[in-house]
Amino acid sequence: MTGDAVKAKNGSMVAYDGQIAFKKLSGGGEGLRGMVTRRLTGEQMTVMEARGHGTCWFADRASEINLVSLQGDKLYVESSNLLVTDAGLRTGTTFTGLRGASQGNGLFTTTVEGHGQAALLSDGPAVVLRVSAQYPLTVDPGAYIAHQGNVRQSFQSGVTFRTFMGEGGGEAFQIRFEGDGLVYVQPSERNTIAGDV
Repeated sequence: MTGDAVKAKNGSMVAYDGQIAFKKLSGGGEGLRGMVTRRLTGEQMTVMEARGHGTCWFADRASEINLVSLQGDKLYVESSNLLVTDAGLRTGTTFTGLRGASQGNGLFTTTVEGHGQAALLSDGPAVVLRVSAQYPLTVDPGAYIAHQGNVRQSFQSGVTFRTFMGEGGGEAFQIRFEGDGLVYVQPSERNTIAGDV
């Protein structure tokens, strides 16, 4: 940093050199309105600002860190997978519907928008998959991390009578992406409501 700042998950600094100050940001750095929105949607993030001159390293439970560049577009990411953003990026929340519920993360997700970089956490190196008109993509809710671009998502269910009899294949729910963009998945599945069916 050269006098600028980043917003980071509270307590995620593991080392720094130079002169850097840390300050907790209420409401995820979005003031009172942002705080109320995050509490209502369940997308609560405790965020701090790191500002100063020097190099600062961030980490969280030995998770992989993946840098995503935003050029005025919007990134949709689960708040638990967001580690750091450039201070100039705007964060918010958006409704995800059944996709979020299938992940056990609620009906909302976090958005990051503007110009700059965001650091995402994943269990293992994230795999970046391209979605295009010719190649729609289907993802396991337990492996989904984030997506960006002009992408539409829909929830798919393969629940049948056999599922309720305990004869399901463990892939009863998926998220389908169509359009043009990128989807980030991790090479590991977290425990989800959908994964138990």
